[in-house]
Amino acid sequence: MSAGGAAAGIRREARRATLRALGSSLATFGLTLAAVLVLWQGLLWATGVSPYVGKGPLDVWTFLVTAPEAAENRALLMGQLVTTLQDAAIGFVAGLVVALLVAIGFQLSRGLEHALMPLAMLLRSVPLVAMAPVIILLFGRSAATVAVIGGIVVLFPALVNIVFGLRQVSPQMSDVIHVYGGSAWTALRKVALPSALPSLLAAVRISVPGAITGALLAEWLAVGGGIGGAVGAYSSQAQFSALWSAVVLVTAAALVIYNLVAVVESVVLARMGMADRA
Repeated sequence: MSAGGAAAGIRREARRATLRALGSSLATFGLTLAAVLVLWQGLLWATGVSPYVGKGPLDVWTFLVTAPEAAENRALLMGQLVTTLQDAAIGFVAGLVVALLVAIGFQLSRGLEHALMPLAMLLRSVPLVAMAPVIILLFGRSAATVAVIGGIVVLFPALVNIVFGLRQVSPQMSDVIHVYGGSAWTALRKVALPSALPSLLAAVRISVPGAITGALLAEWLAVGGGIGGAVGAYSSQAQFSALWSAVVLVTAAALVIYNLVAVVESVVLARMGMADRA
């Protein structure tokens, strides 16, 4: 076979792998959405919650779509959702960047790992509700507090995934770098980071719901605003349709973003021939 034919065959296989990955991710999203709806309605029926308090999918649809004031309801909740997603983006970036930098530091220095890993475990184990007053005292009710709280939620799972990926490097590949006079930094750049791409993408994916959770906590505990700041008011004012609709919107946003990242992850790994390591 000629070189041109081989290249064309590789491109066709890459396209097929990409389409398979895309189809699998979309099917998973559809099944997840259906399962959430069935579980939601089933739990309401099974627990016998009063219809005044427990709202089902049709109630939320009415509140957001068919009720006379649906347009105002959507405008209010979508504004709160945008605020929450902006706060989630701050925590997502902060936590993921710190996790990546710390994981690289661990790869280059085991002493640094021994010094910082207990701190990461401490941040993971202490409830954020207990740490929130200290965080607010240090950073005020500002975007910095959102970054810290969201970053703490994102940090540990992302760090574990990235460290695991960096440690999966073949010793033979690292030996080749060292034989040719490469430094630990060269081995990290040329071998460890490319090999860790599946774990890095997995860290990005699992950080999405964590970042949204962190944003909700920050809004509820510290800065107010957004869905996290609104749900308490809706509950105290017995606005249960608004409360359930807010929860549904933020959950739907988390599912959509998570699955979009999963689609990108599947496509990238398929294009790079790493689909079996996802």
